[in-house]
Amino acid sequence: MHDEMKHVSRGAGAANRGFPVPAVTQGLCAMRCERDESLRTGKIWSGDYYNEGLVSKHDQVFDKLGEECGVFGVFGHPDAAHLAYYGLHALQHRGQESAGICISDGEQFHYHRDLGLVKEIFDGKIMSGLRGTMGIAHVRYAPSSEKSSAEIKMANAQPLVFKYREGDLAIAANGSLVNAKELRDRLERAGSIFQTTGDTEVLAHLIARSSHDDIVDAVKEALHQVDGAYAFLFLTRTKLIAAKDPHGLRPFVLGKLGDAYVFASETCAFDAIGAEYVRDIEPGELLVLELGSGKLRAGRFTEPKRRAICAMEYIYFARPDSDIDAVNIHMARKRMGRRLAMESFVDADVVTGVPDSSISAAIGYAEKTGIPYEIGLIKNRYMGRTFIQPSQALREQGVKMKLSAVRKVVEGKRVVMIDDSIVRGTTSLRIVNLLREAGAKEVHVRISSPPFQNPCFYGIDTPTRKDLIAAQKSVEQIRQAINADSLYFLSHEGLLESIGRGDGSEYNRGLCTACFDNNYPTRLYGIHEDERAGMKDGNEVLGGTSSELQFMSPRSDYAKV
Repeated sequence: MHDEMKHVSRGAGAANRGFPVPAVTQGLCAMRCERDESLRTGKIWSGDYYNEGLVSKHDQVFDKLGEECGVFGVFGHPDAAHLAYYGLHALQHRGQESAGICISDGEQFHYHRDLGLVKEIFDGKIMSGLRGTMGIAHVRYAPSSEKSSAEIKMANAQPLVFKYREGDLAIAANGSLVNAKELRDRLERAGSIFQTTGDTEVLAHLIARSSHDDIVDAVKEALHQVDGAYAFLFLTRTKLIAAKDPHGLRPFVLGKLGDAYVFASETCAFDAIGAEYVRDIEPGELLVLELGSGKLRAGRFTEPKRRAICAMEYIYFARPDSDIDAVNIHMARKRMGRRLAMESFVDADVVTGVPDSSISAAIGYAEKTGIPYEIGLIKNRYMGRTFIQPSQALREQGVKMKLSAVRKVVEGKRVVMIDDSIVRGTTSLRIVNLLREAGAKEVHVRISSPPFQNPCFYGIDTPTRKDLIAAQKSVEQIRQAINADSLYFLSHEGLLESIGRGDGSEYNRGLCTACFDNNYPTRLYGIHEDERAGMKDGNEVLGGTSSELQFMSPRSDYAKV
């Protein structure tokens, strides 16, 4: 889409070797009765579901995108559990459905997981039982496609803990495997039994079927069979293993705290525990740490493919104080706002951002244009997940309860409203109307990303193409639908330059922008027919028959680690 098409104004024309069994019933996994009952019955539960008042980015009132997960790992620290606890707090924005910590003392696992926020799940008594010097931890967001029963969500809570022929194994994952369904079908026909609905258990079965006795070799063999976006942490009684997909789609970083090693989805988790950032884990890289040695072994389980870091991490998901591949998120978003101002200046009285992920871009827009930045929208951080299954009327009221306009700021003013994306369009309409009800004379919407036209298959919970407003309507039609006086989306080139990673020599500056341009970096396996529409001719889509998929035989050419 050409840049001039992105800016419209009101009036414009325009063989089974012992499958693993999740130890779901082991450890301290009791659900809180009150919340469990409310989830099963659909009754209102009024608990504060959000860390420090954090409101989930993807809920039933707002139509924002849903993040999938955050992972944290620690090796070689006497208080591994508390480091994991604070690390998860810093990653809470990446998932609010469930959380868990699994610690090894060198002889056995101590672990706990439950539904809810980190601060709700772990107390002093539970933490005192998580003894050991190494562990992995996880926060999870349940995708909209997942059934809503508490039992299923509890089964899918991570880290998943398994017992198989070589002993105990725990896995924490961020991302999504595009060939998971085909592998799962094949495994089930071979006799495997699954107890979760997520991708991670597929990998556990592949590890269990490996001919290798050494867990590192078994993990490498399994990773050669999966495709997609992932940051994996594996824990045995004596080893911690980290792996990142060959495209580097999901963020994954390595740090140090004294002699201890730490791993996380974002660098903000290192800041929370006083750890030093060392580097980003490379695409296709496998890192191994083992008790008794303490030395980090690094190598590749496969050759890296074209780098494709998820652009939405920079736009929306990551915390502003995090760095991804040496790019600070807050500064990148400010540059998006400044570029928006260069591409789509509008004469106005005040600039405001939709909290929280759009504030940095709004500041950048204001700095570039000279239009004052004001806090024109306030988020109620303490409402909690009050509406379990809201009616449409409650959805409408829910926007007013979760967001409110500052009348003294916007009344009688021409307002530039900055947001990071438009998904279905319903939230944008509600917020525009909220500003108008507060007396705004004009509302000009500026989006710090290109039109979101395609679903993500790499770990971001997105609607199907038919539910994405930018895939169905022109920019002018979207402007009308959200009741804005003008609407502009940041250009694709503007986005790449604003993020600013690399020197321009990598394809697409090493970013995945498939949600904007349909250029998916991996094969897509067996995706639904209505999701194939509009795919680029050069994008390879595989049919979904699992008979076409063969399990990997033992190989001798794995990268040595």
